[in-house]
Amino acid sequence: MTYKEEFIKFMVDSGVLTFGDFTLKSGRKAPYFINCGNYKTGEQLSRLGGFYADCIHDNGIEAETLFGPAYKGIPLAVSAVIALADKYGMNVSYCFDRKEAKDHGEGGMFVGKKLADGEKVIIIDDVMTSGKAMRESLPKLKSAADVNVTAMVITVDRMEKSLDSDLSAVQAAYKEFGVKVYSIVNIRDIIAAIEDGIVEGREYLPAMKQYLADYGAEY
Repeated sequence: MTYKEEFIKFMVDSGVLTFGDFTLKSGRKAPYFINCGNYKTGEQLSRLGGFYADCIHDNGIEAETLFGPAYKGIPLAVSAVIALADKYGMNVSYCFDRKEAKDHGEGGMFVGKKLADGEKVIIIDDVMTSGKAMRESLPKLKSAADVNVTAMVITVDRMEKSLDSDLSAVQAAYKEFGVKVYSIVNIRDIIAAIEDGIVEGREYLPAMKQYLADYGAEY
């Protein structure tokens, strides 16, 4: 299997990707659901970091530091830097933000690598729904140093239009911020994995394809 196929199977086995009838926060009725809160164990987090590392390496994204937005992004960035070192010999730093600036000790808004002007930074997050993580992260990063945010890496691109635009969240983020968002997999990869028998769920294929036809953004 490719690392994309392995990741889709990993999501299903971890209970992160499920199929059925779900009402999303947007109000849309979807035949699949992604709940990244179901990654709970050390083994899962180790494997997840490996898939982030695969995506970064496979796409040739340059980075000196991975930034994990508090709180969900913190373990993701940590697991990814470890995997980059173990799998690809890439010694990359990491940092994350505090929700409130520390006013004692070393102080400051960030923990981990002290950012420098021109430093290549990748933002690591789980999924992108509205672009909120990037909208909040960029000013924080730029307040620390004039960094070069080379990319954002997420797990799944749903490839669907937002409620107020024909663009997906990934496309809108690039248009608004000029930062390219890479995903380990997208919904078309998931559909292909079902068709190829990598994971179960053939009975949901018609509904998934119809959902994409109804709400999918043009790529």
